[in-house]
Amino acid sequence: MESTAADAMPDDTDLTSQAPETEQASTESTGDTTSATSCEPDAAETNPVMELALKDLQIRRDALETEITALTSRKEQLETELKANFTGQSDAIARRVKGFQEYLGGALQDLVQSVENLELVVQPMVVKPSPLDQTADSAAAPDSSGESTPPPAVADTFRPDEELIRQTLERFLKQPDVYADPWTLRRSIDARDTALLEDWFFNQGGRGAQPSRGTRPRNILVSAALIAVIGELYGDQFQCLVLAGGPERLGEWRRGLQDALGLGREDFGPSSGIVLFERPEALVERADRLEERGEVPLILIDAAERSVDIPVLQFPLWLAFAAGPGERLDDDDLL
Repeated sequence: MESTAADAMPDDTDLTSQAPETEQASTESTGDTTSATSCEPDAAETNPVMELALKDLQIRRDALETEITALTSRKEQLETELKANFTGQSDAIARRVKGFQEYLGGALQDLVQSVENLELVVQPMVVKPSPLDQTADSAAAPDSSGESTPPPAVADTFRPDEELIRQTLERFLKQPDVYADPWTLRRSIDARDTALLEDWFFNQGGRGAQPSRGTRPRNILVSAALIAVIGELYGDQFQCLVLAGGPERLGEWRRGLQDALGLGREDFGPSSGIVLFERPEALVERADRLEERGEVPLILIDAAERSVDIPVLQFPLWLAFAAGPGERLDDDDLL
């Protein structure tokens, strides 16, 4: 019995020693449960924040989509307006830009030639009378019998060359010769153009205004015919001076004369056959220098010029195109 009781005592001791362990495990289980329970409120607190952030992003996205839609509509409206309003004007703008580009290139080339021909030593100025003044003086001188003859009328200036002038103008009425030599008219003109030139030659004596032919290209063609006739009469002893106040207009004159007379860029410049001017003062100065050298200036004035300066009237050959009442004078109205 003692042995049995002794054997039973360790069992009780083991039970006693296992009790704390059971309590410890229970305590840990309780702690884990408490920890898990404490995490649930944090997750519950995080969800509303996420919802607010997502809601704010959704609002921004809707605003951006609305703005993109408005900008797309505005873009389509601008493209429609450009197609409706700009397409019809693109040709006129391109012509103006092209004319200014050609004029600027020619002006720079003329400037280079002027610098190359610049005289560093000032030459004494010798003023010579106009060829018309010389003709008038010789006609006013008394003959051997002591009687003076009246000076010829201005309209008779080209009477000695009337037959040559009329034959040349009649030749211009025929089919154009596109392979003609330079400074010869390569296009054809009509009877109204020849009537204008005949009136200028034989009634005005080469000095006066004539009604415009309605468009600048038509006036340029008539001027090209006039240059060809003057070339037949004077050879290399004349220079054509064109006055058209604007780079675009001068560009049209350059292209038109190049095409009608078979000229190149080298034919336009201070020491070439044709010189282009924007200001009448520079043209008058150039014409004076030509007369000093014994050459004859042929002055052509564009229809856009509203008046002819008084100093131009002193020169023997000048033609001004007078715009009609229905003709637009200002090319800027095209834009």
